[in-house]
Amino acid sequence: MVNVQFEKGITKPLNLLFSFPDMLYLCIFEENISMDLNLKGKRALVCGSTQGIGKAIAVELALLGASVTLLARNEQALKEVVLELPNQGAHEYLVADFSDYKNVQFKIAQYLESKKIDILINNTGGPPAGPITDAEPSAFIAAYQSHLLCNHVLVQAVIPHMNSNKWGRIINVVSTSVRQPLKGLGVSNTTRAAVAGWAKTLSFELAKDGITVNNVLPGATKTIRLENIIQGKAQKTQHAVDAIEKEMLDEIPAGRFGTADEIAGLAAFLASPAGGYINGQSIAVDGGRTMAF
Repeated sequence: MVNVQFEKGITKPLNLLFSFPDMLYLCIFEENISMDLNLKGKRALVCGSTQGIGKAIAVELALLGASVTLLARNEQALKEVVLELPNQGAHEYLVADFSDYKNVQFKIAQYLESKKIDILINNTGGPPAGPITDAEPSAFIAAYQSHLLCNHVLVQAVIPHMNSNKWGRIINVVSTSVRQPLKGLGVSNTTRAAVAGWAKTLSFELAKDGITVNNVLPGATKTIRLENIIQGKAQKTQHAVDAIEKEMLDEIPAGRFGTADEIAGLAAFLASPAGGYINGQSIAVDGGRTMAF
């Protein structure tokens, strides 16, 4: 019997069967295999957390014991989600608008007057789809503000506590486009690449203080954004939605779209003590679609 330790003090038994010619042995033994996923005593700020991947990450972190602060612009949705999280009473929300980085900067500064953040999940909706040649300069400015600049002011706000505590996690939900640009997502490809470069630079600067910086790269995931992309492509090409979906699925070796929970699982691991030696990485969760190494 192997006791696999998922959190300190919590073990789960696992029977291992070893097969040999003409006989079958059930080997039962005791061994402690420790994977520390415990986030009790940590507070996580999860951006874009009222739906999709952000909400799924908030749930996973709460399940691991973290106190979660949700951040989004829709207060009614925030009120509803905070009541859905496990371990009620430990969680809060913060209203801020990622279309204005100064608003985010002001709100987080106010919040940190009485709170400390140990885990930062940078996540926000992607820019509108479309060819890069059709994009107005204003589209790039808006995307850089909601992604790069908001990420940056949040990091600047939370790192003093992380530095003094010699522990911190910064996780950016980006896109597989940082490895392989995606057709029809010109502004997104450009902006996501900038975020990846910014994050890699941060990882060099912050590692000495026990702070890790990593990027989670979702592939095609069942979210409202994916639905919008499929609908937009169907309208533009005059093809059926089912045909567009099949075209996308044919590019994925796993043969299916991912789920928000699957993206959240990686983010939660990177946030945990077990992920402490993973730093400066961009990790794809895409069913094998990305062709680049």
